[in-house]
Amino acid sequence: MDNAVITLKKGEGRTLKAGGMWVYDNEIASIRGSYENGDIVRVEDFDGYPMGKGFINDNSVIRIRMMTRDADAVIDEHFLRERLQRAWDYRKAVIDTGSCRIVFGEADYLPGLVIDKYEDVLVIQVSALGMDRMKEQVVPLMTDILEQDGMHIRGIYERSDGKYRDLEGMERINDFIGDRFDTKVPIAENNVKYYVDVKEGQKTGFFLDQKINRLAVQKISRGREVLDCFTHTGSFALNAAYGGAAQVTGVDASETAIEQARENARLNGFGDSVRFARADVLDLLPMLAQQGKEYDLVILDPPAFTKSRKSVKKAIKGYREINMKGMKIVKNGGFLATCSCSHFMTNDLFMQMLSQAASSVHKRLKQVEFNTQAPDHPILWGMDETNYLKFYIFQVLDEF
Repeated sequence: MDNAVITLKKGEGRTLKAGGMWVYDNEIASIRGSYENGDIVRVEDFDGYPMGKGFINDNSVIRIRMMTRDADAVIDEHFLRERLQRAWDYRKAVIDTGSCRIVFGEADYLPGLVIDKYEDVLVIQVSALGMDRMKEQVVPLMTDILEQDGMHIRGIYERSDGKYRDLEGMERINDFIGDRFDTKVPIAENNVKYYVDVKEGQKTGFFLDQKINRLAVQKISRGREVLDCFTHTGSFALNAAYGGAAQVTGVDASETAIEQARENARLNGFGDSVRFARADVLDLLPMLAQQGKEYDLVILDPPAFTKSRKSVKKAIKGYREINMKGMKIVKNGGFLATCSCSHFMTNDLFMQMLSQAASSVHKRLKQVEFNTQAPDHPILWGMDETNYLKFYIFQVLDEF
């Protein structure tokens, strides 16, 4: 259906006009015509000026997710193929496509859709009702585009199993699309090998967004003793080992993650140079400081401490605590790699927090590197939600 017209309130739609892609429920003045949740609707400003088309869902605070600024566009198979082709062409231009994110939702003008490629397996994640209704068109289109580039896809898995589905009034899905296959998929990234568990792993199985940052850690690890905190399945630790670290210790609170990390270490043949242990990082770091233990490189890659604007102050406190504890066990002249994966924790807030943490433990920070997420997770200007990952490497120095 394409017969409903949404009119915005006067003075609303500011984020939309600045390049955003969402219309919130409280921005809508009126609705003309009938629709079902998930339908494409036309969006107009208060004065009738056409703003484009998107899909609507009354169950969501994000009432409309925009698909196009062309109010006369026909959103059909041809439209979707063009969007998917552009997304793939962009990845081929900016990153190694062996394993990468092919579609990153709003940043690729395909709201609510994530497609990750792990060698010859695709993992689909759908977080919006309107896109869920297009899924049966999207999947064969994506595989056909890859086939035309000589890439045969042997399996597709859907990981639409997060709380976001509840907010859209949809059931959670964790299942195969099409034929079954072994869900532990072998991949290689930065010359490091992994098994990616697309069924049980976090998100779609692996954090592809840290690809460039793992390479940065690889480059500064030679001969160093490294502590990788919140190691998950060991990706930063393994890159440090590949980079020639003398000894690497990875810690995580999840025994399942630790077992996967050990399996990945064996896959790479790293042997005794890498070890993994189950521990609560917040308890471990002060214990190591008390013992006088110091490292040449400490890596802090915690989960997001905030997923809403309301909890930012609490998150800042948490980030400050782990960074203070991490800095305390870095040798004078050693290095700290630290990051945040929440877009609510802006870079300005993150920098301010790091400065306060360093001051509190009488350390000086010399910035070595700053990165965001890898370019297959593009940052769409005007859509702040696509700008989420902050990654810093510092040399940590005693005050003088």
